[in-house]
Amino acid sequence: MSKEIKGYIKLQIPGGQANPAPPVGPALGQYWVPIQDFTSQFNEKTKDKMGVKLPVVITVYEDRSFTFVVKQPPMSTLVKNKLNLKKGSGVPHKEKVGHMTFDQVREVAEEKMPDLNAFDIAGAMKIVDGTARATWVTTDVHEMTADEIRAKLG
Repeated sequence: MSKEIKGYIKLQIPGGQANPAPPVGPALGQYWVPIQDFTSQFNEKTKDKMGVKLPVVITVYEDRSFTFVVKQPPMSTLVKNKLNLKKGSGVPHKEKVGHMTFDQVREVAEEKMPDLNAFDIAGAMKIVDGTARATWVTTDVHEMTADEIRAKLG
């Protein structure tokens, strides 16, 4: 028999650096979840991604127990990391800050694929293209359709 769910908590926490300070402590405290248990489990699970902001969904049960799922970093973070950028453009519509090749777009799409609602890697690549354009990064796949991307992927 499954436990009754009391609620869900969605947070973005730097990998390996969860602590009882806000936003973690107050969010978990309102459900009476043992904060120290969560922070130690989260830090152990994410120590390989130290400092990278990671979305986490915590499922809280009626008996105050919890489970959590750590997702991939936000797409904009992956795009900026791939190009070694500190931030996106400071002058939108005028200043481009980088360019992603077809292979770089594919690598980011493959990394983020578990969290996306795309049928295949070509659709995921179009999603990466959209996020890259929002941070003023140009890509090789912008003018391509998903079918053209599938053909190029083989």
